[in-house]
Amino acid sequence: MTWQPELDELARRQQLAEQMGGQAKIRRQHDAGRLTVRERIAALLDDGSFREIGALAGAASYGPDGQLVSFTAANFVTGTGRIDGRKVVVGGDDFTIRGGAADAGIIGKQIYSEQLAGELRLPIIRLVEGTGGGGSVKTLEQHGYTYVPVNPGWNSVVDNLSVVPVVAAGLGPVAGL
Repeated sequence: MTWQPELDELARRQQLAEQMGGQAKIRRQHDAGRLTVRERIAALLDDGSFREIGALAGAASYGPDGQLVSFTAANFVTGTGRIDGRKVVVGGDDFTIRGGAADAGIIGKQIYSEQLAGELRLPIIRLVEGTGGGGSVKTLEQHGYTYVPVNPGWNSVVDNLSVVPVVAAGLGPVAGL
């Protein structure tokens, strides 16, 4: 018995996640003079130090045979890495997927990055480029409610300001939350 088919499928899904919103959306990002979130993270961190968390989180659809037909990664990339040898948590919006909107269930990875930084007492770097989200129609459609004026994870965001070094950079369009 071998696990090779399962490992191959995980590798295929990882490749799909790394395609972000697709070549046309990546080209649009570049044409606007902006890097993708993955390019920003690679430029910021020490070479080879990024360890992504939750790359395979997202929305998938399956055919009648149970095989994966399509996969759209969640539009927030997060993980740990090093800057000049010092470990940090970094997270950023992927504008190539839904304009970086943090609505519906997508916000979970952003909340996790804040909690991770606080629990591990690591500096957090937020690479912000997104259209907000909290009161969106998508949230209302999917869940039957919105979370305005409450911001899920806000306690972790505020707590981190008194616990760990926090750096945030608005790197493109930023609206809403």
